[in-house]
Amino acid sequence: MTSVIDTIETLLVDLPTIRPHKLSMTTMACQTMVIVRMRHSDGIEGLGEGTTIGGLAYGPESPESIKRNIDTYLAPLLIGEPSGNVNALRARLNRHVRGNSIAKSALETALLDAQGKRLGLSVAELLGGARHDHLPVLWTLASGDTKQDIDEAFQRLDERRHCDFKLKIGANPVDQDVRHVAAIKAALGDRASVRVDVNQAWDEATAVRGIQALQDAGIELIEQAIPAREHAGLIRLSQRFNVPMLADEAVQDARDGLDLVCGGFSGAFALKIAKSGGINGVLELAHVAQAAGIGLYGGTMLEGTIGSAASLHAWATLPEMAWGTEMFGPLLLKDDIVVDSLNYHEFGVDLPTGPGLGITLDEDKLAHYSRK
Repeated sequence: MTSVIDTIETLLVDLPTIRPHKLSMTTMACQTMVIVRMRHSDGIEGLGEGTTIGGLAYGPESPESIKRNIDTYLAPLLIGEPSGNVNALRARLNRHVRGNSIAKSALETALLDAQGKRLGLSVAELLGGARHDHLPVLWTLASGDTKQDIDEAFQRLDERRHCDFKLKIGANPVDQDVRHVAAIKAALGDRASVRVDVNQAWDEATAVRGIQALQDAGIELIEQAIPAREHAGLIRLSQRFNVPMLADEAVQDARDGLDLVCGGFSGAFALKIAKSGGINGVLELAHVAQAAGIGLYGGTMLEGTIGSAASLHAWATLPEMAWGTEMFGPLLLKDDIVVDSLNYHEFGVDLPTGPGLGITLDEDKLAHYSRK
């Protein structure tokens, strides 16, 4: 008998961070995840996660809206439908619901997790197989304090936890931010690469000045210096400087990727399952990038273990992540809601093994951190 989707439960889970995480648009001391528990008529449960950054500070979906929209609009489209045809269910969601990419990603993750458990295959195997079982992971230095960031970087290097670092800038005047970044790069020298994420904080004229100074300081990659919709400006910046530009908020899906490539963009794309509506959508974008010679970077919305594992299964199927990944979200959290955390070592993280995502919930921790 064909299995069907019986119930879809969503939970808001609040986990404190190990330190304040400073971005251009907000400072985080807690991360809220929307956990999806999708139960099927054959007794299998699929897990998913929908996570954004800073409530509505980052984008149009908040944790509360993700939960409400799944419960009210998306879940009824799936309940009672056959469990195994992920492509058909994905098409059904896209046909009836505009946007809501994070909510759709959480549901697609749960569908893939369940299908993997059903067939005894990992999500990576469902996608054709993993090319990598260990992926590099950088660390974001976002305390806002230069000395603290330098000390944190050296600690991560000495622990062989991370050897690439990204700095969140854009909240301060450009000259102040450049001094902060240049001091950290000078302290680390050749021991580590340093990149920056401006999180759309500059206009193009400011970006020209800031990027030149950052390039002179030895910074290796500049992420989303100007607002997402300014594709023409991003293309101009990519053509003007030797240091590569990393498109993040500007490239949500394969269509955005194609538009940037056709406009003459060079550099790299930040892949995020949350931006692209799930694993299948983000791999479509990755394939556009590969065809155009655009470098790949495995981005994060600071997901917990479930969302990070889903991303890792996607990245593992790709031939190369030229700029590595930033799947450090679980390390930013003081606690976890799973039985076995991801294994971070040797400047990266292991791909989880076992059917589906390879993740099991810790029911006691889940109950403790779930919002009442």
